[in-house]
Amino acid sequence: MDTSRLLRTTGIVIAAAGLLLSGCTSGGSGGPRAVASSEEGSGSPSARPSPDAAALRPYYEQKLTWRDCGVPGFQCATMKAPLDYANAGSGQDVDIAVARRPATGPGKRLGSLVVNPGGPGGSGIGYLQAYAGIGYPAAVRARYDMVSFDPRGVARSSPVECLTGPQMDKFTQVDQTPDDAVERAGLVAAFKEFAAGCQARSQKVLPHVSTVDAARDMDLLRAVLGDEKLAYVGASYGTFLGATYADLFPDRVGRVVLDGAMDPSRPAVDLNRDQTEGFDTAFTAFAKDCAKQPGCPLGTGDPDAVADRLKDFFRKLDAQPVPTGEEARPLGESLATTGVIAALYDESAWPQLREALTAAMNGDGAGLLSLADSYYERDPDGKYANLMAANAAVNCLDQPPAFSGPESVEAALPSFEKASPVFGAGLAWASLNCAYWPVKATGAARALTAKGAAPILVVGTTRDPATPYKWAQALAGQLDSGTLLTYDGDGHTAYGRGSGCIDTSINQYLLEGKVPADGKKC
Repeated sequence: MDTSRLLRTTGIVIAAAGLLLSGCTSGGSGGPRAVASSEEGSGSPSARPSPDAAALRPYYEQKLTWRDCGVPGFQCATMKAPLDYANAGSGQDVDIAVARRPATGPGKRLGSLVVNPGGPGGSGIGYLQAYAGIGYPAAVRARYDMVSFDPRGVARSSPVECLTGPQMDKFTQVDQTPDDAVERAGLVAAFKEFAAGCQARSQKVLPHVSTVDAARDMDLLRAVLGDEKLAYVGASYGTFLGATYADLFPDRVGRVVLDGAMDPSRPAVDLNRDQTEGFDTAFTAFAKDCAKQPGCPLGTGDPDAVADRLKDFFRKLDAQPVPTGEEARPLGESLATTGVIAALYDESAWPQLREALTAAMNGDGAGLLSLADSYYERDPDGKYANLMAANAAVNCLDQPPAFSGPESVEAALPSFEKASPVFGAGLAWASLNCAYWPVKATGAARALTAKGAAPILVVGTTRDPATPYKWAQALAGQLDSGTLLTYDGDGHTAYGRGSGCIDTSINQYLLEGKVPADGKKC
């Protein structure tokens, strides 16, 4: 299976900003309105001034001009949004790239279904054209216009830019498990260089790429598409975007599916520790499967023994990287860890991971490097998509940093290593990035309730590596109208991954409005 497609079709969520790391308004479609700040109500997690409804009206009443995308069956357009919603009348805008595939029929058109693959930083348009617009169930594509957008700061929508390709190559190789003061200083310097690059190249947009901003953009999109209510499927981080939208605009919630849910009430350090535990759960499942296969590169035995062998292999790479065929990019511990994590997103990648590990343990790191490149969205020419830049920019705005400096990371290392003996140290240090971010966070962890919203379907996978199942349980409990649907399985997200039970339940909800019984398991 092509790994770049794998990561685009299963949703992406990256350890918070770390090295490891998406028509005319009709009268009834819901026009502009002020959105309360956290001091005024539950509408927004930040305390920014409320947007002015009159200033927003031109945005809500704009007409999209659709054009050919260059991809058969798809149309593209550009939507204007205010750079700063608190000063919507300033005349400063961002361009939001939008794409759609019109409903194919037969059957009565149900409106637009907006989809988001996660990240933050994943290209919605790339996801729509490569998967959702052609791979979602035919019955859904028949009744809905399939729509997505690149959120602000991402890909085609005023993208955040930080480092050049060669600089990113260097950044992705930085030792993320420092053993001494010199290595710690090197890691801190890398984070500072990354942040400084973002500030230098993206100063204007950097303060305005929060999830709240993207959710407000999504309401503009709903309106200019002519829909009274938002129909939406969000995967991974896309669940946080969807839940934020629902909390801001509960009366405009239509049929909303949040698959591979995040828990917005968890502070950054807890989210990162939870995710660390999630990857450990996924690795344990892989280890059990690997031990049953002939020639498992990590040997046989209990999962703890298999984990010890992988950890020992990482130590060897830390001391002596192996060749990959690219002289400037040997496979060290950091790239190898990223490659392994990339394959844990989907159990269909496990055979590829076994092959890559086997080759790397025999002196050829090309396979694991390829997996890492897919994770970072690096093409063969050395160019990176802006996934990592946008991921950091959004995460560092949405919450205060997980750690204030190296000392606070070191204090937390025991809990992270308990969560995962293999990945704990690396994911803890990766969480330090936002400590050096040039823009202060505008959001904070808090429960999202979306009081008064129509039923919202929250989907969780029991052994999801990136969004642990307990997050789905938590989000479903926080949302006043949340309904939990559970997939007992492996991999990241559940819809369209082979479970007839899951797909039927979601399809019935999207097509008929039929909500499955709360707590249903597949």
